[in-house]
Amino acid sequence: MDFALTEEQEQFAEAIRRFLMTEMTPELTRELWATETGRSDALWRQLADQGMTAVMVPAEQGGLGLAELEWAPLAQACGYFALPEPLLDTALVAAGLLRDALDAAPDAATRERCAALLERIAAGEARVAVAHPQDRLVADAHVADAVLCAHDGAVHLLRPDQARLTARTGLDPSRRLFELAWTPGAGTRLVPAAAGAGLWDAALNRGALGVAAQQLGLTQRMLDLAIDYSAQRKQFGKAIGAYQAVKHLLADVAIQLEFAKPVLLRAAAALAHNLPHAGLHVSHARVAAARCAWSAARQAIQVHGAMGYTWELDLQIFTKRAWALAGSWGDRAFHKARLGAHILDGEHAIGAGATFA
Repeated sequence: MDFALTEEQEQFAEAIRRFLMTEMTPELTRELWATETGRSDALWRQLADQGMTAVMVPAEQGGLGLAELEWAPLAQACGYFALPEPLLDTALVAAGLLRDALDAAPDAATRERCAALLERIAAGEARVAVAHPQDRLVADAHVADAVLCAHDGAVHLLRPDQARLTARTGLDPSRRLFELAWTPGAGTRLVPAAAGAGLWDAALNRGALGVAAQQLGLTQRMLDLAIDYSAQRKQFGKAIGAYQAVKHLLADVAIQLEFAKPVLLRAAAALAHNLPHAGLHVSHARVAAARCAWSAARQAIQVHGAMGYTWELDLQIFTKRAWALAGSWGDRAFHKARLGAHILDGEHAIGAGATFA
């Protein structure tokens, strides 16, 4: 299976990277920390103008009709610049869930509700939060125009006034997390439990893929910051980056990152093509990316002499985001358990010779 990116996909991702480089600066991140919502309507509109909110939306609802493979480099860019907006929850997870719900909806009225919300997402007129059973807290529910919730396997769609939010403090000031209290009813249900379980499984895979991609982007950013600092900081008359011990720390991170990138693309391709055991590849990518991000944070702080954790330096923005994402859309233990279940079930060949079987 060829899961390499095409020239068009690379060009789209590069355009988004250039846009975020200009607009999503550490200075803006710090400014948003001081606001009530921590979010920027102007930035959300700019993301929509770049086509980011329309990626997963079908063409019939005004979207680009693309898939998870296109999201792999885009989500890495979001991670590299620590984008605080709920773009992935809305445009990847929620849009994918609503797209699947169009096929599973029990009646025309439900399909119309899904299609109408997809049109609003594509146009940048709606943020949608996702309350998945795997996560106790819901990200960005305070700015959501709608919330997708699970109850006994069924998919429910809530208006903001149908949920009661309780804010919870997290490690990353950019992540706004909430406990959600709501009452399920016939008026909120989109897809019944019989069909909803498969939709929630797919949503979990998309969410985990988005987190893995962000973690790789964060890894690259932390590595870049550490390299820059090691070239500027001098001890005993020369830059600390000239010392072998520092070189080895950063080289280990760079090697882990290069090995994790194709794992992420394979997982994205498996989801995009609806291949069997796509969840196995997603969990593999999630575990590999989490290891990269953890190593990058640790070594980057070490290179900075522990100053990287302080409020004054930009590095702490990215390390805290990496740590905060570690438990989102399934923690490391969940994904390792899912990997182990596949490896030990006796149905899958293991070893180097079976990699591309």
